[in-house]
Amino acid sequence: MEVNVTPDLKRSVMLAAPHTSNWDFPYAILTFWVMEVDVKYFIKDSYTNGFFGWFFKWTGAIGVDRNKKGNKLTDYAIELLKENEELVILIPAEGTRKAVDKWRTGFYRIAIEAKVPVSLGYMDYKKKVAGVADVFWLSGDFEKDMTHIQEVYRHIHPKNPEGYNPEIF
Repeated sequence: MEVNVTPDLKRSVMLAAPHTSNWDFPYAILTFWVMEVDVKYFIKDSYTNGFFGWFFKWTGAIGVDRNKKGNKLTDYAIELLKENEELVILIPAEGTRKAVDKWRTGFYRIAIEAKVPVSLGYMDYKKKVAGVADVFWLSGDFEKDMTHIQEVYRHIHPKNPEGYNPEIF
């Protein structure tokens, strides 16, 4: 498979959607390995500190203590992106594999404050394809940007359709 990886993709906040299955993880890791994109993602620190912690770290996991309150994780992501010329932080904006009323929007603040684009990672289980649907710079108009993201993902088929709400905001 030949994939064109732009410089904008190599330093971005990447959304991972729809996120409805545990299978999303291995497929995503394999896809980005083929694309030669070094993706990092946040996960409960119990995964990175446990017996298989080495495996999760090898796949790009950054362990976090989810009991801490506030925007510390968002601030940490901004700091990481500002410090690294090539870094992609993968964020499942839904925050869970179950259907949600609306997406979490910390990715928006991260991209704006770190001055990086947003890349739209996906896996279409019906078409059996995965990749990056778009890489774009946020305009600062939240509604306009979210409408664009929603339209891109509207035609992606998740593994478990009942776990995905295509109306993201």
